[in-house]
Amino acid sequence: MTSLADLRKNYSRSSLDAADVDSNPICQFETWFAQALDAQLPEPNAMTLATVDTNGRPSARIVLIKGVDERGFAFFTNYDSRKGRELAENPAASLLFHWIELERQVRIEGRVVKTSALESDTYYASRPLGSRIGAWASDQSRPIANREMLELRKKEISEKYGDQLPRPPHWGGYRLVPDVLEFWQGRPSRLHDRIVYKRASGDDPWQITRLAP
Repeated sequence: MTSLADLRKNYSRSSLDAADVDSNPICQFETWFAQALDAQLPEPNAMTLATVDTNGRPSARIVLIKGVDERGFAFFTNYDSRKGRELAENPAASLLFHWIELERQVRIEGRVVKTSALESDTYYASRPLGSRIGAWASDQSRPIANREMLELRKKEISEKYGDQLPRPPHWGGYRLVPDVLEFWQGRPSRLHDRIVYKRASGDDPWQITRLAP
């Protein structure tokens, strides 16, 4: 068996400098995301969402980004899930995109707010029927006796609503409003390129800094 200590890769695909990036981090993200799409990466919209409870205990999971614009980064979930409860207690979070094939990461930090009811309704209505039923059937993050109970609940919801399901009141969107974004490009000898944007005040809304790897 190969030793974990011996597992390593020398990154050499590209470089990143402050002179290369857009002055607006959202535009920079959209550029990198478009490149991830063009590269046909598996689920380039997958991101790690990290939250913290009131005791300072962090938790992380993979979720899918469903929208990005000047307002921030949107995703949807069960408000009563562990992440939902933690965001209610502490409405701050971080996101991490890892596009390993491009030797890139994007780290994002900020406060989290709920999307509007209209935005949540619109996205819910766009989901496949099975996913809409699942949002009703699952008491996300709560203990469940067995798989059969979940399947029974799914059947009950399907029989009750057919394909005309309203959005569950406990399900909807969040938007992370960023104040820090870091773009990381892997480089040889672990001397990676790191460009960070921090929200500032005044005429220039973002301060751009290069960090040591």
